[in-house]
Amino acid sequence: MGKPAAPTTTWPIPDGSLEALKWVGLVLMTGDHVNKYVLQDASPTFYALGRMVMPLFGFVLMANLARPGAYQAGMHLRVMRRLAVFALMATPAFVGLVGWWPLNILATLGLATAIVWLLERGGRVARLAASIAFLIGGALVEFWWPALLCCLGAWGFARRPGGVSMLLWALATASLAIVNGNLAALAALPLILGARHVDIPLRRCRWIFYAYYPAHLSLIALVMGPA
Repeated sequence: MGKPAAPTTTWPIPDGSLEALKWVGLVLMTGDHVNKYVLQDASPTFYALGRMVMPLFGFVLMANLARPGAYQAGMHLRVMRRLAVFALMATPAFVGLVGWWPLNILATLGLATAIVWLLERGGRVARLAASIAFLIGGALVEFWWPALLCCLGAWGFARRPGGVSMLLWALATASLAIVNGNLAALAALPLILGARHVDIPLRRCRWIFYAYYPAHLSLIALVMGPA
């Protein structure tokens, strides 16, 4: 079988606003990690705000992968390589703070990208491989299968926006409550939907976001010292 037909429409959002969502996610992630590792989850507010991080980063990644021509331009493979490199860089600090299992969030995003890449390839073998990657890989990465569902829901909505895809994305995001213990992740959705209507003049800073994750974890691990 050939590749599936490319989507004729994608959900429009200004590039600057998409970039702003990444900065919001970065700030919330930093606060969440300081609260979790340094303050031992002393602040319920920072914990709740931190539940928005995974849906925000997941949506930004999937919105970029859903751009027309992204698959043909090899974007998925480039993103997977970058995520793999920086996930490995973050591993020593992450293992010191969390342990060897699960793998860190960059591995989660890399796995979601790989699944989308396989689905974009089309064909029975690729779909089977995507299913296996979801089932097995979901047991290994941070936030597990709900995070993968959240990313795939965002990808589906970004490719073909509509009432059904919006509902599926919302349900996938709500499934993070299994991990989080609350539905705070859903607060990311109105923020994302609202960003569509605001054109924020921000330049793209791709490498900052890749490098910041291992850098800030390493700093926190250094501050915490040996267990």
